[in-house]
Amino acid sequence: MADGTSGKGDRKNQPDDEAALSARLQHLGKRLNEVSPRSENVSGPRQTADPSALARGFRLSTELVAGVIVGALIGWLLDRWLGISPWGMIVFLLLGFAAGVLNVMRAAGIAPDANRTD
Repeated sequence: MADGTSGKGDRKNQPDDEAALSARLQHLGKRLNEVSPRSENVSGPRQTADPSALARGFRLSTELVAGVIVGALIGWLLDRWLGISPWGMIVFLLLGFAAGVLNVMRAAGIAPDANRTD
């Protein structure tokens, strides 16, 4: 290879190899278009999340968090007002969690809504 003779011989075969490779690549492209023709029409990245599903997820998580926070706030206020230090917070935190889960189930359509008349 130091003498340069084998390098010249490879260069003579190179256009034939590139032509064969190009032909194979075009043939492969045609076969891929036959199998899935819509892949060529895609312009840009696919959308991975539905905006309405994202909004629904935020609503459901807000329902749960709001129930827990309201329950904890009511429990804390009762603890301060009645002087029953940990019990009001414990009881109303659990009730707030249960109310939050129930609201999430109603919003998701799993549990029937008590106010709805069908």
